[in-house]
Amino acid sequence: MIIQEISGSISRELNSRFSRHDYDKLVAIDSRVEEMMKLLDMESNDVRFVGIHGMGGIGKITLAEIIYDRVSNCRFEGSSFISCIREKSTTSRDLASLQKQLLSTIMQEEINVWDHHLGIRMIMKMLQNKRVFIVLDDVDSEKQLTTLAGNQKWFGPGSRVIITCRDSHLLRTHGVYDICKVEQLHAAEALQLFSLSALKKTHPTENYMDLSKHFVKYAQGLPLALKVLGSFLFGRTMDAWESGRDQLEVVPNKDIINILQLSFEGLEDSQKKLFLDMACFFQEEWLNNNFKEILKSFGYYLDIDIDILVDKSLISRSKYERLFMHDLLKKMGQKIVRRECPEEPG
Repeated sequence: MIIQEISGSISRELNSRFSRHDYDKLVAIDSRVEEMMKLLDMESNDVRFVGIHGMGGIGKITLAEIIYDRVSNCRFEGSSFISCIREKSTTSRDLASLQKQLLSTIMQEEINVWDHHLGIRMIMKMLQNKRVFIVLDDVDSEKQLTTLAGNQKWFGPGSRVIITCRDSHLLRTHGVYDICKVEQLHAAEALQLFSLSALKKTHPTENYMDLSKHFVKYAQGLPLALKVLGSFLFGRTMDAWESGRDQLEVVPNKDIINILQLSFEGLEDSQKKLFLDMACFFQEEWLNNNFKEILKSFGYYLDIDIDILVDKSLISRSKYERLFMHDLLKKMGQKIVRRECPEEPG
C-alpha cells in the first residue's frame, strides 16, 4: 500500500506540466480556466468532450496544461496529455505510436500498439470502464480524432477529453459542441504580459512605456507574439529596442510567422488564394452583396471559402457580418506573396 502511494505521488509529480512559478506569470488566465471548468462540469458522471479553439499562438495549450495540472489527478483512474499531434501524426505508424503513448501513460505500463486499427480496438477495450482524463493537443484532422478518441462510448463514466484545435468545424464534425474560444488579450493584459517577458515586471518603467506600447500594438493581443518579442528584448538596451521596433516594420518575426502559417498550409488552393488576396488588398470589410460580387468575380466559392477561413481562425466575422484579419496574419500573408512573387512590386 505504501509503495502504491509513493508510486502515485511520483506519477502526479511527473504528470504536473505547469509549476506554480509559471502560473504566477500568466495573464488573464483565471476567467478562461473558470469557463473551462464550467464546460467540463466535473460533478457530472457523463463522458464529456470539450474543445479549446483559437488561432495559432493564442494560448490554447497553456490553458489545457493548467486544466490538466489542476484536475487530472482528481478522481480519475488515469490521465494522458498528448501534445503537438499535428506534427506527430503524418503516417499510420505515427498514429499507432500516439495510441501507444495514450494507453501506456493511462495504464502506467508499456502497451505496444503495432497498427492503428488494432489500437482503436485496444483503446475501447482497455478504457471503456475507466474514468480517464485526456488532452489531445493541436489536432488538425478527423482521422486523428477517430484514432484516439472516436466517441464517448470508448471511455468510462465521468471521463473527460479536452481537444485543442484551430478549426472549429473539425470539432463540431466530431460532435464536440462544448467549445471554449480563446480570444486575444485586451490592451492592459497584453501590456502586462509583454512587460513580464521583456522587463520581468508587471508594468513597464516610464522610460520604456512608449516602446512597450508599440510592441504591444504590433502583437495585437496575441500571447505568443508578446512573449516572443518580450523574450527577444529582455536585457537589451533601449537603442536595441528602438532598432527592433524599426526592423519589425520591414521584417516580421520569423518565430511568430512560422506558428501562424501552419493554419494557412492546411487550406485548399482556392482558400489560400482568397486569404492572400484579403491579406494584401482588403482591410475590414462588410460581407455585403457588393463585396461578395467583387470576390466572386475572381472565381472564389465565396460562402464556403469564407466559412473555412473563419473556422480555421484565419479571419474573424462579427455578428454584423463584418470581416477582420489579425495584423500579424496580414503580415504573414504578405510575406508569403513576396516570397512566391518576388518580381512583383510592393
